[in-house]
Amino acid sequence: MDNYEYKLHNTISKEIKNYKNVNILEFGVRKGVSTKLFLDHASKNNCKVYSVDIIDYSKNFNDQNWTFIKSKDDSFDYIKNKIPDEFKVIYLDTLHEANHVEKIIYNYYDLLSLDGLFIIDDISHLPYLKNNEQSNFYCEINNFETFNKLLEIYNNNKENFDLSFSFIDSGNAFFKKKTNQSLNKPKQIITRINSIKNIIRKTVKR
Repeated sequence: MDNYEYKLHNTISKEIKNYKNVNILEFGVRKGVSTKLFLDHASKNNCKVYSVDIIDYSKNFNDQNWTFIKSKDDSFDYIKNKIPDEFKVIYLDTLHEANHVEKIIYNYYDLLSLDGLFIIDDISHLPYLKNNEQSNFYCEINNFETFNKLLEIYNNNKENFDLSFSFIDSGNAFFKKKTNQSLNKPKQIITRINSIKNIIRKTVKR
């Protein structure tokens, strides 16, 4: 089991284990690891899985519980015409850039049922830091920016969803929906890290 599989089985599997008779929406099939995980769950719990990817993976699985849609994840009207109106799980693992992640969340969040999970993959930049084993500039910066974007979304939506993180491998974020209200826009996080008060605090500590 590689790091990605380990992450999925130790986070997502545990989060969705009690979900029965629900719809699951997946953006990004990748090697099919997440798809197989969802389909295994579906076969035991009478669920339906809908997967979206720009590459044609329609032959990867022959499963009556699976519908594959060849499309970009931001072809919103096209995709919404091919899927149900409600999902218990939405999983995002496509383009890991903060603005794109924000766009996908805001355009599909209303399809999430109450107490449902919106899961965002690749939110930790730690594995990709310089001199780390997976050192990668693109992944480091984009995951860092995505993580902070998710905090900004949560900063103005604390009443609408709970937010938790796993930092196994490249990490996952979990939005658990608490209300049926539409999301508010992200709110910039303004800290006192660079305030005079904090500079004095650090100077005194020395």
